[in-house]
Amino acid sequence: MSEDPYSVLGVGRDATDAEIKRQYRKLARQHHPDRNPDDAAAEEMFKSIQAAYDKVGTKDARSRYDESKRMEDFFQNNPRNRNSNFSGFEVPDIFSQMFGGSRQQRNKNPSREKKGPDRGSDIRSGIDLEYSEAETGGRIEFDHQRLRLCPSCKGSSFATTRTCGACNGRGVRSRRSTIIVKIPPESKHGQKIRMKGLGHDHPVGVAGDLILTIRIDAKEGRRWESGRLIQSVCVPYSMLILGGKCSVKTPSGSSIRIEVEPGTQIGDRRRIPNMSYGGDDLDIEFTLKESEEITETQREILKRLRMEGL
Repeated sequence: MSEDPYSVLGVGRDATDAEIKRQYRKLARQHHPDRNPDDAAAEEMFKSIQAAYDKVGTKDARSRYDESKRMEDFFQNNPRNRNSNFSGFEVPDIFSQMFGGSRQQRNKNPSREKKGPDRGSDIRSGIDLEYSEAETGGRIEFDHQRLRLCPSCKGSSFATTRTCGACNGRGVRSRRSTIIVKIPPESKHGQKIRMKGLGHDHPVGVAGDLILTIRIDAKEGRRWESGRLIQSVCVPYSMLILGGKCSVKTPSGSSIRIEVEPGTQIGDRRRIPNMSYGGDDLDIEFTLKESEEITETQREILKRLRMEGL
């Protein structure tokens, strides 16, 4: 099983495209072979990071990956399809299977009652916003791609022996368009917007819905984790050991000073009330401040600390 690109990059599935790009650049610099000569592990990690970014680093690539994972989950949760090979499949190729087979198959099983007409698949995607856009609301352009009813056969070739050169008998064709999405004021990260009838068309039924998840750009040094905003705060090793105070610039742009307890570990967190977007709580995560260069005096002190076992 291939590695999950989100896990490799260290971001959540709700991360914005900008967050993914920033994290990729950070990790690529950290593990680049030029920075880690003769380090096979770093080279392999760099390759994994690059492969992960190729899968989700652009809007189109991420959309294809997320869609393929949803289809994979769909078939794995269907006992009749668990042995299927999912590599490289496209939505149009499995469209008839997603909706229970052909009309002839449904007619052969009249006991299978349905409520309402056949329905196209919903499309789930994300829409990236700045905090100001989410706070004030408004209208945002969204590049949308979905399966539309074939203009040549009007869906009549779906699951039949009839051929249609325009859609190859699928009854639908992929179409891209730009739509306008209305963002409600004071929208939250993770909030969903359902747009009726803008999912995939069904060749003989009604269209599904477009379900957009709002993703607010966390900005540099922050990330979303299960809907909570985590902000990294870099402090020197001496402060982790001895304690002290450090300054933190909050998402609102204000600066606060927080206490670092003696013996704080890398990765320890502290929750700061009402300091995140929209007045939510902000989680502070302590990380070690890295020094690209140190002075000769600092080097001598470090040598003495090493001799003392630190």
